[in-house]
Amino acid sequence: MSDVVISASGLGKRYPLGRRAQQGEPYVALRDVLSRSVGTLGRSALNTILRKPVTIPEKTEDFWALQDVSFEIARGDVVGIIGRNGAGKSTLLKILSRITEPTTGRVAIKGRIASLLEVGTGFHPELTGRENIMLNGAILGMRRAEIRKQFDAIVAFAEVEPFLDTPVKRYSSGMYVRLAFAIAAHLEPEILVIDEVLAVGDAEFQKRCLGKMQDVASQGRTVLFVSHNMGLISNLCRRCLLLEQGRLAAFSDTGDVIRTYEQKVQRLIGRSELPVGHLWSASTVDPSTFAITSVELADSRGQPSSSARSLDDVSFTIGFHAPRPQRNGSVAIFIKSLNGTVLLRCATRPDSNFDMEVHEGVGRVRCLIKALPLPPGEYVLSVGLAIPMREWLCLEEELCLFEVGFNDVHQSGFVPRQDHAQAVAHYSWST
Repeated sequence: MSDVVISASGLGKRYPLGRRAQQGEPYVALRDVLSRSVGTLGRSALNTILRKPVTIPEKTEDFWALQDVSFEIARGDVVGIIGRNGAGKSTLLKILSRITEPTTGRVAIKGRIASLLEVGTGFHPELTGRENIMLNGAILGMRRAEIRKQFDAIVAFAEVEPFLDTPVKRYSSGMYVRLAFAIAAHLEPEILVIDEVLAVGDAEFQKRCLGKMQDVASQGRTVLFVSHNMGLISNLCRRCLLLEQGRLAAFSDTGDVIRTYEQKVQRLIGRSELPVGHLWSASTVDPSTFAITSVELADSRGQPSSSARSLDDVSFTIGFHAPRPQRNGSVAIFIKSLNGTVLLRCATRPDSNFDMEVHEGVGRVRCLIKALPLPPGEYVLSVGLAIPMREWLCLEEELCLFEVGFNDVHQSGFVPRQDHAQAVAHYSWST
């Protein structure tokens, strides 16, 4: 009997861009029907006013989220799935979870799958936490007796007992994720599929989730885990699958694949020819959307620079465009290692006391980091504009590279090595 529980052969997924669904294309949502009706009404009114037919061109381009992806995963394997945003990771998990059908290829799965792909998947906002445990358990294939047997363990893991009889629409995103993960993990599936949603939880919850996934793996069950946190991937996963622009770029031991990913990130981002101090600038901006437009770097003297030094003060100035005013806006920057691990996060609200009201049009905000705690090396910068505790208005992942140089603050002549630690500090010794 074969130990292979997931076998994918030539998987491909195509999505139409800017085109109304043709006959035979699945997943026509209510919003699509309504938008078509409004569009038809608008065209009729325009025809009446102009007294002539109006032709609205339709795009016919197709976007392939996945192309020719083939692999096999054995029983008890713990596999990480990594890649840049838009590489096809979430599309692959949706196909494996039978949420969407592949356009080409086939996938064979042995065993029951529990998936946690999006915050609140399977939850009804008007129902209470208690009712949603029963509902979500049923959606995931649990029998009523099975749900009752696991009910106390689910509630204890999720830490939502005081809110069990509260409608989940009043839950925070963290509470949503805790409850959803608890249900999926206690289902005792043969295959557990987890997307990046664990990033919503706090450090303690992530630690407990990691421990639970390790327990699942130790019982001989299979785990698929998508994350941008290479530290979690390294700790949890024996093997790793790397997607690049919808294609399978590598599938091997985790350490080897992470090194491959790191090299590809360096080559993909590269260095653009911009004036000193300009790390990144958008070539075009859609006036109807929120967008990050520029990133500038200044050294400890406030002068434009293309690099920083360890333990120097450094500032990042973020330019953005807003199509409308936005109260309680927040800008966040994420400094990552080349392998994708977040080393430093700086945000306006809710992390700091800086209140930011986004006005319509072009805006700028400056973040001063005192004594940059990074050793010499190259780092990746991501920038986002958000509504605090709610959602991203725009998020530019892996936007640009910047370099941190040596700063001999201890007058020792010793260059801190990045493989020794991921942070540096100005310290002294005494007896």
